[in-house]
Amino acid sequence: MGGNLRYPEAVEELVGALKQLPGIGRRGAERMALAMLGWEPDKLRCLGELIGHLPDTVGVCPECGALSDAGELCAVCRAPGRDPSLLCVVETTAQLFAIEACGNFRGRYHVLGGRLSPLDGENGAALNFDRLLERVGAGGVREVILALSSDVEGRATAIYVAGLLKTLPVRVTRPALGLPAGANLSYADGATIAAALSGRTAVEE
Repeated sequence: MGGNLRYPEAVEELVGALKQLPGIGRRGAERMALAMLGWEPDKLRCLGELIGHLPDTVGVCPECGALSDAGELCAVCRAPGRDPSLLCVVETTAQLFAIEACGNFRGRYHVLGGRLSPLDGENGAALNFDRLLERVGAGGVREVILALSSDVEGRATAIYVAGLLKTLPVRVTRPALGLPAGANLSYADGATIAAALSGRTAVEE
């Protein structure tokens, strides 16, 4: 709003909270907040309860690190018929869902929970590397696919993970065809992801 004119304090706080969502700026946050103010009170309270309950109802899969119902294995780890010898490493659960949408990957996943990004303070300490080494080191995994974003941070993370796995008897590959340089895997379409997975190549350090 122009000049010194401001929305009521509660609305300003809501706008500030919504701005923290990816891709949402001040104008977009204002539109969302004003739209919510047009809802029935019960609908607003229901939304607030849903958000408030997230820490108690959503957790991390103890096997792969994907989002799951609190204390439970995720849907992929529970699913019968998946190939445990083929492990696809992704940065986030959103990337897992993007690959699942292509419909032709029947292995299992490992979610790192991010990627190496020293400029953003992410040096790998909080990432799910130890569990990955445990899963591969336990045997039974013949190939690890590093399906990470093709930007600088994603490539650096792929090289780092390949280094961690180099002493283990496992083939390390990455998606090849179809993913443009700098692309975030979360936003690729299913056909592009399917082509990239089918044309995967060995990772070279």
